[in-house]
Amino acid sequence: MRTTGDTRQRIVTAATELFRRQGYAASGMKQIVAAADAPYGSAYHFFPGGKAQLGEEVVRTSGAAYLELIAGLFPTSSVPEDVDMAAVTGDAFIAAAETLRELDFADPCPIATVALEVASTHEPLRVATAEVFASWTDGLAAFYRAGGIAEPVAHETASSVIALLEGAFMLGRAARSTDPVTAAARAAAAIVRAALSQEGEFA
Repeated sequence: MRTTGDTRQRIVTAATELFRRQGYAASGMKQIVAAADAPYGSAYHFFPGGKAQLGEEVVRTSGAAYLELIAGLFPTSSVPEDVDMAAVTGDAFIAAAETLRELDFADPCPIATVALEVASTHEPLRVATAEVFASWTDGLAAFYRAGGIAEPVAHETASSVIALLEGAFMLGRAARSTDPVTAAARAAAAIVRAALSQEGEFA
């Protein structure tokens, strides 16, 4: 038996997938509720603010899920003294490249897709995407700090690495190739190695 919570989650899940594959503007509420196998009116019951409110929920929910993934790939609680943070960073990009291939070069990140569409047209969604990206940067910076990179270098390094990954996804989708992501893996590792060579100051 389906519950109210199940219906709401199905709507969020369907919207997440559609935003990821075809973008925010191209995904209508009718298509979303159809994909969720939910009554049309239920979307406005759970999200009286319409697609904009649903979009913000998708951004924040997906952002939190990706933050958990970052925490799993870059743990901060027990970083071994001999950990190669540059190698860990590069390996994360290689794993991301495989994910991109498995998704047939659809964007694995609905936040980036939404951000590109709404940054100059929808302030609440822009703020939501900015806050999600900031949370990812903070999470990754914590790993770099735990590995011995001082602030502000750790935060600048994390910001550069996140930007590289998001840009590589865009180029990879356009080229239908993982080459941009694997090239970015080498660049990200180099950025981390450069940060490790600094003493509290980014060159």
